[in-house]
Amino acid sequence: MISAKRPFQLRFPAPEVLFMVAAVSQYLGAALAVELFLVLAPAGTALLRVGSAALIMTIIMALRVCRGQLSGKYISRKDLQQACLFGVILAGMNTSIYFSIAELPLGNAVAVEFLGPLSVAAAGTRNKRSAGALALAATGVAILAGVEASGTLRGVGFAVLAGSFWAGYILLGHKIAHSQFAREELGIGLLVGALAISPIGLDDVMSTSDSPKVLALGCVLGLLSNVIPYRIEQLIMSRISHTRFASLQALLPVTATIIGFLLLLQTPSPRELIGIGLVVTAIALGRNEL
Repeated sequence: MISAKRPFQLRFPAPEVLFMVAAVSQYLGAALAVELFLVLAPAGTALLRVGSAALIMTIIMALRVCRGQLSGKYISRKDLQQACLFGVILAGMNTSIYFSIAELPLGNAVAVEFLGPLSVAAAGTRNKRSAGALALAATGVAILAGVEASGTLRGVGFAVLAGSFWAGYILLGHKIAHSQFAREELGIGLLVGALAISPIGLDDVMSTSDSPKVLALGCVLGLLSNVIPYRIEQLIMSRISHTRFASLQALLPVTATIIGFLLLLQTPSPRELIGIGLVVTAIALGRNEL
């Protein structure tokens, strides 16, 4: 008897795998941003990041229109308003964290910022095991967030502000991820976000407009920090709950610490290595619970 072969089906990678790809891309961009701080202020760097990402997404949308992929489809006013709000939240998150990492090590700033997704995950905790995994992750992040007392209060404050925007990004981004116009809403949001922060960053960007190198680095920054990770996160959010997605954010301080060590020579202490271990353990324990 000859059995019929099943058609090949592309398996969707585990959320943790995709999330790590997005995180590595995002914090490679963050490391590049730290280098750009030598010639641009944090606000100007953020505008260059969001603006270049908006340009890239606009080109992608134009190609989709040319190929007829959006023929006969119209985005609703509600979706448009949602995209605009999403863009303001994105730009606020990007700008705040840049002000923070200008004064704090990358891993520490992101760990403090994690208060945002932690609050989202805590609100959706379902049982004792998930609560325990979340508490373990919070402990690890708290260890990673340890900062020196002098000269860091401003950086911590901006990291907390970025965390509040991050919580909004998760909640609103989860809705957008389930929209048929997810890519278009991301592009519109990035454009609106760039306009929103232009009053505080445009003069800085214009001062380096005669430097092709800076503009090229800005495009790379937008691709690595916004276009690639946010599109991957849309795919993840379309398949898992916002609570589960929020819990995965604990991987970001770990990734940021590793990237900071490899590219910025920000060596983690033994205490921070313990924090990384706790976060990884928590993610493993809560994989099927949150």
